[in-house]
Amino acid sequence: MTIITLDAVSKQFGSNFAVRDVSVTLPKGSFTALLGPSGCGKTTLLRLIAGFEQPTSGTIQFDTRLMAGPTLSVAPEKRDLGIVFQSYALWPHMDVAANVAYPLRARGIGRAEIEQRVARALDMVSLAGFEQRSVDALSGGQRQRVALARCLVTGTDIILLDEPLANLDVHLRAAMLDIFADIHRRTGATIVFVTHDQSEALALADRIVMLDHGQVQQTGTPQQLYAEPANATVAGFIGRGSILAAQAATDGTLLAGRPINARGTGKGPVQVLVRPEAVRLGDTGIAGQVARCRYTGASYETVLTLASGETLMLDTPNRLDIGAAIHLTINDAWIIPG
Repeated sequence: MTIITLDAVSKQFGSNFAVRDVSVTLPKGSFTALLGPSGCGKTTLLRLIAGFEQPTSGTIQFDTRLMAGPTLSVAPEKRDLGIVFQSYALWPHMDVAANVAYPLRARGIGRAEIEQRVARALDMVSLAGFEQRSVDALSGGQRQRVALARCLVTGTDIILLDEPLANLDVHLRAAMLDIFADIHRRTGATIVFVTHDQSEALALADRIVMLDHGQVQQTGTPQQLYAEPANATVAGFIGRGSILAAQAATDGTLLAGRPINARGTGKGPVQVLVRPEAVRLGDTGIAGQVARCRYTGASYETVLTLASGETLMLDTPNRLDIGAAIHLTINDAWIIPG
């Protein structure tokens, strides 16, 4: 297992920074999600780790071995890592076994060992018996698993996943989440997973690096980013919730003139994050008016308009009439730093 260390890494294309001054340490055996909106720099950061791009400044190390810097870049094939691309990158003229065996043949490994390692890799992704199938005859989820098996067959302890679920439907995504989690458990590899889907990051990762405009906004466990976002950017991207104006003092926090339970520190005008699960309807409390009510299957996602003009989201078991006047209490809120 390998520790990946990025120290003040920047990547500039012309006058634009795709990645700026990123310093993170990915512990050995960790499952890290690089998360953020399109264009935030997460794929560039993965390509820097893989060796497809060279940093403009800063360094990248695997354990104590320097992999990249402004004057040094170890070739991708010499970094001893596996990567699964969003496009799968399978050879259409090869069957499943040949696709998985390709990196082993390139290393000159003997036929008997190749057959054993290919069979083991396909078994890990639940494709045993598919060796002779044409990749053109496979579903999207099966092709994704072939690409993952090709990554696993080398026995590498670093696995990079570049938005591997982006081309799959919702049911296949759910199945692949289980497979990725199982692979991590069975191999103990250090995995780096690029995604713009925060639900995937929350479900899979044991740590998240949240990026925006090429810069790290927050690094921590999924639970930390969900419950205690470092700024409004993270609060607005991770999970569902409402960011509202409030007043914080030593004796408590007020929202719309009413006391609420709030965590964090602040004084005077602040912003608070309120998750839907922290809101309760009642006969008294903060006044609101129903602006929208949308059925989601298990409940209704309801949006209220407060007297301030701000909107607040909550989940209700029943449909509420648009325009209805209601009252609510807030059991938990997070005072957003800064």
